Amino acid sequence: MKTRRIVGAVSVALVASVVAAACGGSDSGSSDGGTPKKGGTINILSNAEQIAHLDPQRNYTGDDLAFAGSTIQRSLTTYKFAEGDAGSDIVGDLATDTGTASADGKVWKFTLKDGVKFEDGTDITCADVAYGVSRSFATDVITDGPSYAMTYLNVEGEYPGPYKATAAQQAAYDKAVTCDGKTITFNLKSTVADFNYTTTLLTFSPVPKAQDTGEKYDMKPVASGPYKIESYEVGKSLVLVRNDQWDPATDTERKAYADSIVYNFGLDESAMDERMIADAGEDQTAVSYGILPENLQTVFEGDEALAKRAVNYYDPFVTYTNLNVKNLSCLDVRKAIYLGLDRDALRKAGGGPYTGDFADGFIKPALALDYKKPTQLEGLNEDGTPNVDAAKAAMTAAETNCPDVAAHAKDGLKFYYPDTEVWKKALAIWIDSMGKVGIKIKPEAVGDPSQYWPTVMNPETDFDIARGGWAPDWANASTVIPELFTTGGGFNITRNADDPDYKTFETKVEEARNTLDRTEQGVKWQELNQFVVDRLWALPGTFTRAQSMWGSRVGGAFQWGPFGAFCYGNLWVK
Repeated sequence: MKTRRIVGAVSVALVASVVAAACGGSDSGSSDGGTPKKGGTINILSNAEQIAHLDPQRNYTGDDLAFAGSTIQRSLTTYKFAEGDAGSDIVGDLATDTGTASADGKVWKFTLKDGVKFEDGTDITCADVAYGVSRSFATDVITDGPSYAMTYLNVEGEYPGPYKATAAQQAAYDKAVTCDGKTITFNLKSTVADFNYTTTLLTFSPVPKAQDTGEKYDMKPVASGPYKIESYEVGKSLVLVRNDQWDPATDTERKAYADSIVYNFGLDESAMDERMIADAGEDQTAVSYGILPENLQTVFEGDEALAKRAVNYYDPFVTYTNLNVKNLSCLDVRKAIYLGLDRDALRKAGGGPYTGDFADGFIKPALALDYKKPTQLEGLNEDGTPNVDAAKAAMTAAETNCPDVAAHAKDGLKFYYPDTEVWKKALAIWIDSMGKVGIKIKPEAVGDPSQYWPTVMNPETDFDIARGGWAPDWANASTVIPELFTTGGGFNITRNADDPDYKTFETKVEEARNTLDRTEQGVKWQELNQFVVDRLWALPGTFTRAQSMWGSRVGGAFQWGPFGAFCYGNLWVK
């Protein structure tokens, strides 16, 4: 998932500004104990102007999934609302259990619980879930979301989603996704042994067709969880209040302790840190993701009381740099960028050891079956310092092998970034690093950090370089490599389809996906990780650490492992 991300080798604070992961208390990830109680208001502080997407089929960042999925929306299955390893287990959510698969893993059935309702009191039906999933196919309207439904479901022919489908096209979808009373059946193209992890994503959240407003649904989706939207004003706030149609008897995970949850937008990053450190008034009931690099030592090394209200932890994300392969089709130029980048300076600017470790690829070691340290580019300094001589040699080779691309790099590469103070510092390091090897950087700021992903995901945006961050959607690199680097992936912004090696890569991805032996499959993901590292469609950044804070009157602030985020819906006021 995007971190949301979840972006920069610079620091966790960069990750926060673009990607959105969050957390929970000391290295073990939990705030002080106490007995949870009902009542009060939880405040969330954010420098973004809005949430990237509240539309369930468009929501695909770690922090936003944790927020919406624990408050206003439910899916067929969900991760347990628990800290530590327990939080990686899945349970039935709208469904009675985690689903039943056919012997070959190509057919999955889920039965809806009795008594589940939308905020207007109408029953949530199988048809509502099927319709919600169908929306994810309408990629001209439902942008930026996961693509697993399109990848996995056995829909014959081209299906454009429910808005534009002909009767025949809709019939093809209705054959792949069927309803029999409360039971929904998904017919898949091939075996997917862990499909019930896919259904934790809000792609599989219900949407009432009669209330679907298309692109506008983003601003006020119909609630199926314990909270509903009272008001949403971009640049100011999102206010959630209790949904009286939610029945806790149907929900083992959501506790809905707070009476209301207020998301406060458009705040200055420095002011957010100051407020969280001061811990006064309403900020005692606030949470905030990300701590600016200059405040990390103050929080974690200067005051024991502050350290107890903060967390410094390895989150699920890997940061990286997307290179637009369509513009930067020359491997020598891509090598020059990687070899010449001062990754050590970026790490120090982001907080040094608080940032994380230099990444060697795109699969984090926590995915033990799928991770093997890739062989690195010859000449790359493992300590993160730039190899200027090797980078210049690569540019010299580019001038011979691909002079047009080399000339483009010298003229200026458009680098899109979120317009924050932390990112401005990072861009200064990029500009200095690349200048030493003869490459010019043209910074392109995205004013509202929440719009960074929609901007770089837009095929009309002409960028050369764009930072990214990713966490697996569940414990399989099938949710990493295909999502980031295939044309059918939900988050491929490398624009690598015309690369001469792409077809070979795509074939190998399908082979890996269809490998049933999990150990054997893991080896294939290791090889594909190496494949991408060798071709530098993207540059590995950081196996990240993240830091967050909460007020002294916030209970339940643990790190929710699958999302690297607060479990917002279960926070309580002490």
